[in-house]
Amino acid sequence: MPTLKDDSPNGVIVAKFNAQWISYSHTLVAYAAFFSALAVSCWTHYYQIVKNEYWGYPEEWFPSVSATTGDWYPARSIFQIFIAIAAGPRFLLVYLFYLITDRPNHVYPKIHAIFGVIRALSCGGWVYITSSDDHFVHDVAMITYIVATLPWMLGTLAIGPDNKKALKWRKITASAFFGTMIPMFYFFIQHKVHHVAGAYTTYAFFEWSLILYDVIFDAFSLFDFSNIELRIVDIKSREGIINAVPEKSKKSKNIESMFVYGSWSNLRGFVVDTYLAFVYWSMLTSLALTIWYFPLWHMGISGYEAFLLVTTAPSLLGIGFIRKLVSLNHGVFHLLSLVGIAAYLLIDPAQRLTVVSIGVAISTLTWTSIWVENSDSTCKLERHALTWSLGLILSNVIKMAWWTNNPIWPVMHKENGGWNQVGLLLGIIASLEVMFRKNGEKIQRNYPEKKKSSSGSWFIAAAGFGSLLFALHSLLTDTSTIIRWVYDGYPNTGPQPIPWGAITIVAMSLGLVLSSYRKIVTGKPWYVVGCVSCACMYYYPAWNGYYGGLLLTIYLMSLVPTFIGVVSQHPPGRTFFAAMMTYNIFCLAHVWVVAYAFVPAGEYMREHTEYILFAIMAFIGLGIRNASTNYTFKHLQLNVLHLNRSLTRGGLAITIVLGFLVAFSRIPSEKPVPYHPEQKAFTAGIWTIHFALDNDMWASEIRMRDAIKELEIDVIGLLESDTGRIIMGNRDFTQFISEDLNMYSDYGPGPSKHTWGCALLSKFPILRSKHHLLPSPVGELACAIHATLDVYGQEIDVIVSHNGQEEDELDRILQTTELARIMRESKNPFVFLGYVVSVPGEKIHSILINNGNVHDIDKTDYDRWCEYIAYRGVNRIGYARVSHGRITDTEIQLGKFQIIENYNPETWQASDNRIQENEVNEELRFPKQFKGEGVRGHKYHVFDEPRYYI
Repeated sequence: MPTLKDDSPNGVIVAKFNAQWISYSHTLVAYAAFFSALAVSCWTHYYQIVKNEYWGYPEEWFPSVSATTGDWYPARSIFQIFIAIAAGPRFLLVYLFYLITDRPNHVYPKIHAIFGVIRALSCGGWVYITSSDDHFVHDVAMITYIVATLPWMLGTLAIGPDNKKALKWRKITASAFFGTMIPMFYFFIQHKVHHVAGAYTTYAFFEWSLILYDVIFDAFSLFDFSNIELRIVDIKSREGIINAVPEKSKKSKNIESMFVYGSWSNLRGFVVDTYLAFVYWSMLTSLALTIWYFPLWHMGISGYEAFLLVTTAPSLLGIGFIRKLVSLNHGVFHLLSLVGIAAYLLIDPAQRLTVVSIGVAISTLTWTSIWVENSDSTCKLERHALTWSLGLILSNVIKMAWWTNNPIWPVMHKENGGWNQVGLLLGIIASLEVMFRKNGEKIQRNYPEKKKSSSGSWFIAAAGFGSLLFALHSLLTDTSTIIRWVYDGYPNTGPQPIPWGAITIVAMSLGLVLSSYRKIVTGKPWYVVGCVSCACMYYYPAWNGYYGGLLLTIYLMSLVPTFIGVVSQHPPGRTFFAAMMTYNIFCLAHVWVVAYAFVPAGEYMREHTEYILFAIMAFIGLGIRNASTNYTFKHLQLNVLHLNRSLTRGGLAITIVLGFLVAFSRIPSEKPVPYHPEQKAFTAGIWTIHFALDNDMWASEIRMRDAIKELEIDVIGLLESDTGRIIMGNRDFTQFISEDLNMYSDYGPGPSKHTWGCALLSKFPILRSKHHLLPSPVGELACAIHATLDVYGQEIDVIVSHNGQEEDELDRILQTTELARIMRESKNPFVFLGYVVSVPGEKIHSILINNGNVHDIDKTDYDRWCEYIAYRGVNRIGYARVSHGRITDTEIQLGKFQIIENYNPETWQASDNRIQENEVNEELRFPKQFKGEGVRGHKYHVFDEPRYYI
């Protein structure tokens, strides 16, 4: 029996102790769990725990945390016992921190405590359910723990007591924790993807350092708990269990205080508005994509381009009764705009485009109405500008998770990975929330609002906002767009979309955080930074260009709230009409620079993206100058302003974590393996894929993937592949196909190079590649990739090219001559995969074959016009032509080859002797399922079966 130590009005105090001991005990037991497991596992199973799937001792000599704690007895049991002991102090630590930070009507302490509990429970998940028990559950628990750590640490810094010592050490530890993740991920990629010896040991050191930082971060709670005493009381009533010595309210706290309606409604409204912003960006980015389908098939202006003008719908706000109608019914109009998401239910492309246009018009009208309505309230207006921007960032994260497609686009449906029904349902719920939202719940105090001034130019404000909107749409609606702008050939390609797309999310988030510093973002030095970064992105390839692009990303995002604030102060009708027309003109110019051969006056914009960049930066500069004299502040509702910015930072933190989790989950885990390594054979193909939009206006990546996989294509050239533009949805289908089929990829010349694109996918490592812009003095700019592959240990060169159109014979002659030169000067075996536009045997075809010193795959096949395969220095096994299956209007051509050991270019000769299929090794034949009627519309056609040669 314990000795009675004191008396209390509510009973007898049995024991009491300082709350610091909770911090001490948690720290000591947690460290004991990890380091005792490390010592025991090294003593009992050292060589097993340092071994991984690629390397063992001595290349790898230090174990990872998971290998130490989860793989072997008795270390695993010791670790689990100590973690069980640490659970008690862990939950007490979370609860005590909640008690000392909670305030009436403050939502953050409650959210922080919830994340603390989730973090503790998920820790139990990955500790007691090992990967050998259930790999999926173990990984989910681990990911949940990592995700919850970010809001836990940032929340502790934000709402913790004003203790300078604790704050200082927490900032240092949190910075070290998150800073360590970058090199940790880097070395994990070196190990998992590149199989670098010793990389996993280096990764393990960073992983162990995370454990140190994680535990010590919570240990600093001892500074917060130093003046709190816990007492165990033998009571007659249930009060007085915890008595805080400092000036803290003695009012009892209970579970109900976690659910104050006003706080939760603010959070709910912020989440709803962010989702509706995501819906807006989804519809806006789908508009040009669905318009593009029609000129693509018309090979010129189709008339459907006029649908772009629906973006000028905000000009209707100049009509008084419409402005009032929309202002009083934002929820209703949000609901009506969802027809743009429901458009996927329509099969006919023209009907789908029409409904999408209606949705975009209503959504644009609604958002601009919200801005205009709140133009006399700095806090409300900034809140809506922040949610609108956060919706853009969220759309980037979701697109990255869907391999650059948006799951609620009207070109998506269930069969190709769409989540249209889910997006529509959430949109309906969000719209209903806006409809029934209580207007007064956001305002807590009544300070004077900002003083509205509209002394600046309405036209400059409009031009500035329209230019900024175009810049956001063209560059920042996908994490891979800037990366593809600066993409270069192997080996120095610059950043890859995975994992570096997550850094684009970070840059966008930093820009939005910086937006609250208005004096900085509207200053001349910051504008100079924006201009310089834009120039670097455009003129420098690879990493230098990417650094400029990241800085430009930060710059553009930092301007959004200011520009929205300025443009909403002027007469809405004419101002938003001018703004959206500026945006539309830039969208058309953005197309003119590459489609100049098919549009009127195209010669003036031909290959001049720099004109567009200069114009948007000039208009943005004028807009900044206008904003610096036009947007002034007096007294603000500071508590509401801080709440909005805090909610934004929380949302940004979540999107950053999600972005890194998506990037991490998409990192390839295995090396590509060709389909027939035993025979040292490979299948090469060429296919014009119409920008991954099929004949019925559905995204075609999955169907393309299936065809390439089932045809067992090892190397394929894909033409009309540059989808990194507004009109193609700022997509990159090569990411999905290369990752799903486990292939290396070369995207080819990017959007800044003004071509329609050519891409290379390969099961073999790409040793070197060079991107060529072929001579095109008259017509559209032609592109080519010249790559050297490591094919079963032998260097083999491949060209993928897309030459000009039939009308431009001079271009085609010059382009083919250049391709022939490249092939002729190469000493390696060669495979040509290209789009030449010539009848076999005619002048241009002869230039390619004769001057290029290559052999036509089948010179007896006269029924060809565009696509050709040629070769040198390899054994031709077979040749096949496969119908397009309505994925595009162009067939797939295939050549099957075997490498030649000890290839000698002086003695090699091609053979044209054909043989029957039954004379060919079964492993070297083309797949059977494409005979007859084939599968999914793909079948061997023209000569109805493959041809084979000896």
